[in-house]
Amino acid sequence: MASTVEVTDTAAKKLRTYNWIMGGLHAVQGVVILLLATSFALPVTASFLEGPPGTTPAAPSTLFSISVAWGVAAFLFLSAFFHWVIAGVGNHRYIDQLRRGQNQFRWIEYSLSSSIMIVLIALLTGISNVAALIALFGVNAGMIMMGAVQERYEKPGGSLWPFWLGCILGIVPWLAIALYLITPGSDTNPPGFVYGIFFSLFIFFNIFALVQFLQYKQIGRWKNYLAGENFYILLSLLAKSALAWQVFAGTLAG
Repeated sequence: MASTVEVTDTAAKKLRTYNWIMGGLHAVQGVVILLLATSFALPVTASFLEGPPGTTPAAPSTLFSISVAWGVAAFLFLSAFFHWVIAGVGNHRYIDQLRRGQNQFRWIEYSLSSSIMIVLIALLTGISNVAALIALFGVNAGMIMMGAVQERYEKPGGSLWPFWLGCILGIVPWLAIALYLITPGSDTNPPGFVYGIFFSLFIFFNIFALVQFLQYKQIGRWKNYLAGENFYILLSLLAKSALAWQVFAGTLAG
């Protein structure tokens, strides 16, 4: 169902160079974060039953703690890895997919890296339950993979049903995080930088969705699939950098 996209040799070479550079920028930031960050970590908790269903669960206990610095570095290094794969050993397949109006590498990477980002944002707002974090990771990854379904099975100008299904899935983590930002029944509010992270990353995530919508509606410059590809690459760097350095300034600066 994919469309045919013209990818000239010149455009392919530029994209290859662009991906090498963007991979480097992600990797360098990850290394710098690890070198400069403190050992700040956030707990992942669980509260298990101590009797039959309906009895009061035990007090939450810490299963393990997640190093925030390594969490940030993880999504930066993942992005760097995928950029370098499509610029290196996977370049032929990457260009072939672009010619079919697809980039499955993108959706696989985003499903992992953006889901790690969501988990970190959730942890910063106080969502620590292990089941909740697993669910938030999974629903966000499912939202991202709807983008892959859209590209694989729907032509530009055609149905947007996978896109809208992805939007429904995608709003779930933000509703859960927003609830913890509002903190109903509590007099304690998250620090200001957490609000900054929430609103800035919410905007970035929705810009990704807007780009795909414009691509499939064939509006303006977005008729050209490669225009969207270039913008996705830049937007990914901006979103990950924004989260990385806001987290660093708020929790990791020594």
